[in-house]
Amino acid sequence: MIRGPLGVGKTTVARLLAGRIHAEYISIDGILEENDLWVDGGLEEFLRANKIAVARATTPLEQDRPAILDGNFYWEEQLKDLGDRLGCSGHIFTLMAPLSVCIARDAGREHPHGASAAREVYRKSTRFAAGIEVDASAPAERVVELLASLLPRSSGPRPLA
Repeated sequence: MIRGPLGVGKTTVARLLAGRIHAEYISIDGILEENDLWVDGGLEEFLRANKIAVARATTPLEQDRPAILDGNFYWEEQLKDLGDRLGCSGHIFTLMAPLSVCIARDAGREHPHGASAAREVYRKSTRFAAGIEVDASAPAERVVELLASLLPRSSGPRPLA
């Protein structure tokens, strides 16, 4: 799982890493949008998205291919639910950068969310620590190199202990 605030580079890093390690890329934001699940950002919406994400991850995981899930992951309960549903161990990487970097990156998008949204998502997605925190201020390619170096050589699913 790759998590972090809006504008930190999650999607760019997740897609590059997925290509590098031949993983299935799964976007929680994409699932929320495609399935019209977003109402007010409550936990239940994200738990419904988890069900769809797990369904998409099942085939690659059964084929001993990794799956990368990309999202803000505002809720610790959402992360735990995903782990329980997947039934295999994995890695959580929290990408971090200063709020000013996130706002600037968002402003450079074709369809920016705006500074107010960036501030709110930053607050929500950084209110708890999860996994390995990674400085994402560097160019995406450097962040991908670091993440790839932290993954085991065989990154297929392993039973949870």
